[in-house]
Amino acid sequence: MTEANIRHTKLNDITNFGIRTVIGVIFIVTGSGKFGSGFVNMLENIGFPVEMQIPIALAELISGILLIIGVMTRISASLIAIIMLGAIFYVKHASNLMGNGGYALDLVILAGTLMIIAVGPGRVSLAHIIKKLPRYFH
Repeated sequence: MTEANIRHTKLNDITNFGIRTVIGVIFIVTGSGKFGSGFVNMLENIGFPVEMQIPIALAELISGILLIIGVMTRISASLIAIIMLGAIFYVKHASNLMGNGGYALDLVILAGTLMIIAVGPGRVSLAHIIKKLPRYFH
């Protein structure tokens, strides 16, 4: 029986970097937007504690930055995956895949973060460039 093997090619590295960058940019933009009063109102409407505004916004913003530069990518992707699960099940109640209040984009981002958790930062990352970083910073 043969075993599936992912070869390390430049295309794989570029694709991994592209997925990390796109998800990182999305969360830098959405995280920085959550520092405003509109997000506080949304938290009040769904019954979530208002005190969670800053931790959620910082988690998205910092995780997005770390994904792009390629340091602590698995931890950052895990935080984003938890945020996406919360968005799907707590905010949108997993009620409508498409249309108004749909969670299709959330599922795509969740799939991307799961790929990053499984594969790691790749060779186009700061963690790969700086060889002396401990493994848990990858």
